[in-house]
Amino acid sequence: MSPRKLSRLTRSSVLRTRAGVLAAGLGVSLAAGTGAAFAATGGDAPASSSVTAAAVQQQAAVQSKAVSKAGVKADAKAAESKAKATAKKAVSWTDPVVKYTLSATFGRGGSMWAAKHSGQDFAVPLGTPVRVVHSGTVVKAGPYGAGDGPAYGNAIVVKHANGTYSQYAHLSKIKVYVGQQVRTGQQIGLSGNTGNSSGPHLHFEIRTTPNYGSAVNPVNFLRSVGVKV
Repeated sequence: MSPRKLSRLTRSSVLRTRAGVLAAGLGVSLAAGTGAAFAATGGDAPASSSVTAAAVQQQAAVQSKAVSKAGVKADAKAAESKAKATAKKAVSWTDPVVKYTLSATFGRGGSMWAAKHSGQDFAVPLGTPVRVVHSGTVVKAGPYGAGDGPAYGNAIVVKHANGTYSQYAHLSKIKVYVGQQVRTGQQIGLSGNTGNSSGPHLHFEIRTTPNYGSAVNPVNFLRSVGVKV
């Protein structure tokens, strides 16, 4: 074989080898995906940093939005819980009568009382159903103020779990007995005009003991437990 022909064959072989190497390299690049992009740019670090920074900012924005939504939901849930607690508190205590007009107030002076008025009067027609303001146990029930004096007429005293007592006086009829468990809103008697009374009404007290002389302002107390008086 002549030297010229040999030279041509050698060059042809080298070209085929280079073409094979380039094809293989192209295949690897295509398979690598993003790796090919870095290879094509010569591993351009600034471009990669820019893309990463943008991704971080986007992620931060998404997380911030999620936190904001979570905060709104938490506030709404707290408000809902508060509303439910208020509603529950109001339901657990109630007025002693449904429709009434407030008449003689707590602490009022006058000839009707030996000292100052020890309760709140609810002016209602004779025979109006009287309800217990909160669940509890009947500890007094009977005439002559159930032991507190004839001025009260027919009266009932109920002990409540929080240590307070409620009293209902001047009743025309008593519908409970000592030791009976009663629930909020349960009818326990009928309003009347018994005892030292100037007309049909309910005399209502909140006490710290079951006995006369321990009364506190009943309207203020009912309002403190969520009852609108």
